[in-house]
Amino acid sequence: MLLAIDAGNTNIVFALVKDGEIRARWRIATDPRRTADEYVVWLRQLLDLDGYGVDDVSDVIIGTVVPRALHNLQVLAEKYFRVTPLVAGQGAAEWPIAFDVDEPYNVGADRALNAIAAHAKHKGDLIVIDFGTATTFDVVDFTGAYKGGIIAPGINLSLDALVQAAAKLPRVAISAPEDNSVVGRTTERQMLIGVYWGYVAMIEGLVQRLKSEIGRPVTVIATGGLAVLFDKHTDAFDAIEPDLTIQGLDILASRIDR
Repeated sequence: MLLAIDAGNTNIVFALVKDGEIRARWRIATDPRRTADEYVVWLRQLLDLDGYGVDDVSDVIIGTVVPRALHNLQVLAEKYFRVTPLVAGQGAAEWPIAFDVDEPYNVGADRALNAIAAHAKHKGDLIVIDFGTATTFDVVDFTGAYKGGIIAPGINLSLDALVQAAAKLPRVAISAPEDNSVVGRTTERQMLIGVYWGYVAMIEGLVQRLKSEIGRPVTVIATGGLAVLFDKHTDAFDAIEPDLTIQGLDILASRIDR
């Protein structure tokens, strides 16, 4: 089985994939200082709970936007799974898509992987919205080429900045409002309206601007943990693909004869 590792700025997701199907997934907070020994103690227990073991892993692929986390993840693969891991975007796992942007070397691995998976699953021109630490909008044309996009602060990042900068504002949990009213009668309600409906307005506005600039029919795909939360109150999305980055890792690994 393939162990796909998606190392993001906030969390690292480990997923077991076989025949294109995700059999199990686990996540841990990203900490570049975490050693291979620490990873394996945690991961072995979770593998066992789901009925798997270290010997069930035959290949490892790593996609990361946190360069400092890469080394210890490579050591994990080599020391405990006894395989040389693929690294998305490097060596044998070089990107199979074109980057039609001014700085292709600066495109994050997660965005490239999302583009690969989205193009494999959907036809035509695409907008991929990933709700992560940052909220990213990526444009992928009908040939699968990455054309560029938008980076905005993630909703939790925006809320954290608001709370830290304003001494009297409380911390509130992100959730879908109970109704569509945008007149808040308490401080907490006003904050939730500002963050949630503000994000919905941003999503709808940017999607419309991107569609106008692309000038052809476009499929809008949402991914990331908060995609479902926003889907309740907007019709901006045509599809929800919660595991797009892991699917991109699986597709990339499947192209390589090992």
